[in-house]
Amino acid sequence: EVQLVESGGGLVQAGGSLRLSCTTSGFAFDDHIMGWFRQAPGKEREGISCISNSDGSTSYADSVKGRFTISSDNAKNTVYLQMNSLKPEDTAFYYCLVDRGGSSWCDYEDGYWGQGTQVTVSS
Repeated sequence: EVQLVESGGGLVQAGGSLRLSCTTSGFAFDDHIMGWFRQAPGKEREGISCISNSDGSTSYADSVKGRFTISSDNAKNTVYLQMNSLKPEDTAFYYCLVDRGGSSWCDYEDGYWGQGTQVTVSS
């Protein structure tokens, strides 16, 4: 059974930082594409970052590029999202995603994801 558990969210002032973690089990971590997406109340899901656990290649949405960094620790089966220079518009529920296998890159509408972690940025 695929399991993903996000943690590390919280309340932070604008300009601050948070580090999200996604611990995983139930699949061959090294062979998968993983990512983070977020969703705020009344807004559409936004895919924000993706990583290949096999070769470490990454991508970012323009809205977070230069501020967020995705990484993975294959020994711990964990993916991280380091978020710096946070803005109030970053406030959302953040979810970790893993593909179903065989994907070339993240599909933020398909795959498996966890229960999410809330990030709130105050102005």
